[in-house]
Amino acid sequence: MKIDMAHGSGGNQTTSLINDTFLKCYGNEILSRLEDAAVLSVKGDIAYTTDSFVVTPMFFNGGDIGKIAICGTVNDVAMMGAIPKYLTAGFIIEEGTEIELLESIAISMGKAALEAGVKIVAGDTKVIEGNGGVYINTSGIGEIVKPGVSISNCREGDVVILSGNLGDHHAAIMSVRMGIENNIASDCAPLVSIVKNLIDDGIDIKCMRDVTRGGLATVLNEVSASSGCGVEIYDKNVPVSEEVRGLCDILGLDPYYMANEGKMIAVVPKIQAEQALEAVKKSSYGKNAAIIGEIVPGRGVNAITGLNGVRALDILYGEGLPRIC
Repeated sequence: MKIDMAHGSGGNQTTSLINDTFLKCYGNEILSRLEDAAVLSVKGDIAYTTDSFVVTPMFFNGGDIGKIAICGTVNDVAMMGAIPKYLTAGFIIEEGTEIELLESIAISMGKAALEAGVKIVAGDTKVIEGNGGVYINTSGIGEIVKPGVSISNCREGDVVILSGNLGDHHAAIMSVRMGIENNIASDCAPLVSIVKNLIDDGIDIKCMRDVTRGGLATVLNEVSASSGCGVEIYDKNVPVSEEVRGLCDILGLDPYYMANEGKMIAVVPKIQAEQALEAVKKSSYGKNAAIIGEIVPGRGVNAITGLNGVRALDILYGEGLPRIC
């Protein structure tokens, strides 16, 4: 059965859609009350964020729009030293969407939320004219357990840890769009386990950022601008899989500017660098983590090449090609 405009009318078909798709796939004791607002229990300071997701194609090797909608918001909350607790999910659905497709997305969201340890506690659906598209907005709340994490904290001598290979998500989406057959899978994943490991091991985390649109180069430039320091990284230390590197060579892509959906950086004091690296690697999502560089005097971001040359890495300018989320 396909979505039609009546599914957004607020009547019987809307109720059926909510009960038979969303509640069935990720219902819980809070969401299932179907109140006008969720009543939540949160202790102390919170981190709160919102994000919208428009992914083409909606399904790809390693994930789908539903998984990204959960992981993207969960990761943003976690980067502030918070443990994600609750999410909301708003859907804008174009008429003509197969309900079975929508249910597949909802199932994926339920699995991702379970892994991340969060509950989807409120939501909304709107149906618009169109041709089968689905767009999702999620908001997230988390309890701050490591106060003071901020990109403005970085200081000369701190080290930069990257949690794993760059470019997997961007390359996976590109491959589907261009009909290129390979084994590249999106890195879409919740990074809560990495953050918990760093906190539990007593790491003095200066800042954390998930590396999404704009890529690593853009994130590091944001760190530089906010902290008033420079960042220096080493090409040889930055992990990129051979398959992604090969695709980049063919298509002229640069891993430093490619989007990711399951990678983060952590900036920590040099004295704790190895301890922090081991904490990241304890998570299945951090097994390829590496210390890639450090905070230095000055401004901007430089990459030291294999020939000891210096390449300036500016923030992404214009449209990342192609836009993948």
